[in-house]
Amino acid sequence: MKAKQASPRSLKSIAGAILLALGFLVLFANLDAVAAQISGAVGIPGAHEPDVLPAVVLGALHAVQSYVFDHSGFLSALLQILVSFWPLTLIVLGGVLLRDAFRGLFANYKAGAGVSAMGDR
Repeated sequence: MKAKQASPRSLKSIAGAILLALGFLVLFANLDAVAAQISGAVGIPGAHEPDVLPAVVLGALHAVQSYVFDHSGFLSALLQILVSFWPLTLIVLGGVLLRDAFRGLFANYKAGAGVSAMGDR
């Protein structure tokens, strides 16, 4: 018997699904730690506190002040924020690789959807 080879399209779909699942796994596993880190950086002791809005406004003003007077510190903090979004990069790459698989699935669905749910056209 011949071994069946996977087509490049199915390999893209498999790689996309793996990247998407890995990205969501890392994102949701670290979500609690990230929320605690962000609230600690902004100075919010807990998200249920009534003083959340003033703390966020003060944090935004601190970011603007850092941008105006300390460009290197601001760019360093911005780089740290962008690096913390790497699970979202995995999710986006997985979605791009799965795009063709979903496009084919929805094209088949649209082709068979000539009849409405009520049975009339």
